Amino acid sequence: MKLGVEAALVGGSLVPGDVEILDGRIARVGMSSPNGRGTAVPGFIDLQVNGFGGVDFLEADAEGYRRAGEALLETGVTGYLPTLITTPEDELVAAMREIPIVAEGPRILGIHLEGPFLSQRRLGTHPPSARRDPDLELLERLLAAGPVRIMTLAPELPGADALIEALQARGVTVSCGHSDATAEQANAAFDLGVRTVTHLFNAMRPFEHRDPGIAGAALAREDVIVQIINDGVHLAPDTVGLVWRAAAGRVALVTDAMAGAGVPDGAYSLGSLEVVVRDGAVRGPNGVLAGSVLTMIDAVRNLHALGVGLEDAIGAATSVPADVLGLPTLGRLDVDLPADLVVLGDGLEIESVFVGGEARVVA
Repeated sequence: MKLGVEAALVGGSLVPGDVEILDGRIARVGMSSPNGRGTAVPGFIDLQVNGFGGVDFLEADAEGYRRAGEALLETGVTGYLPTLITTPEDELVAAMREIPIVAEGPRILGIHLEGPFLSQRRLGTHPPSARRDPDLELLERLLAAGPVRIMTLAPELPGADALIEALQARGVTVSCGHSDATAEQANAAFDLGVRTVTHLFNAMRPFEHRDPGIAGAALAREDVIVQIINDGVHLAPDTVGLVWRAAAGRVALVTDAMAGAGVPDGAYSLGSLEVVVRDGAVRGPNGVLAGSVLTMIDAVRNLHALGVGLEDAIGAATSVPADVLGLPTLGRLDVDLPADLVVLGDGLEIESVFVGGEARVVA
């Protein structure tokens, strides 16, 4: 099957010509396409999705994941990590066991546990009663409950080093976040092999000129990928521009989307917390930000609108998140790779979405 596109983003560069798919994989690129329309790009990968389309993943069953997955496909996401915030252990384990191993919509690439080993000073809307200090036995019970792919933790907590080593030994990506770490404490975690940070600047020690904290340490290193929520609410445009100038090529776009994403404004749940979606922002008690209603295609558009080249903006939603997970065959478009693709129109509107070579969205 040929896509009928005029160009494709291959290896980070636009290659003129059509794309052919065979048996769920990319067979050829750069084929003659005199009447081609649109540009084929890798499918988007979202590392942090708390819910979508009216579905909260802490309460979802198989049908909820089906509905959320269908809605995510419409935004160009072909692979994602259901993200579960800090929750009492029995509720968290129950939610983990509801996550499908094989999904009908986008690929579910594993679970992102955002907690419970977080700083009590940087919890945001995570419930303090469910926060825990590092505990190897609790960690082992959580890892046994489902396919954890990322865990966000505060590296400055006593005993966090042992958790980091245990997680890395199991092939789980450790992401620093919800943290009050100093730059020294953050660098110690990075020296242990931690290579990414959850929603940079949000729910972490503020950057100051004599106390750069975890954000400053991450931006100063060339071996750390920084994740950002580029919705115009969590970060000011000038802040995003600064992050890009410091860390171009190692910025991963995430949505931190919750149940109210992709549906009208109103009241929704984020676990046990009631939140309100209004004018593009999600807020819990006392006006604290509680996730977002951002879509990945809008995150890409927002980054491109700030002057970042389209190829690089798309890379921040595809190959860079795949690198966080250590998945070199996803988030990329090239011969012999899985045909997880999005076709974009000239205005960056989504024309079609393919997962494993199967058309799942057709405009």
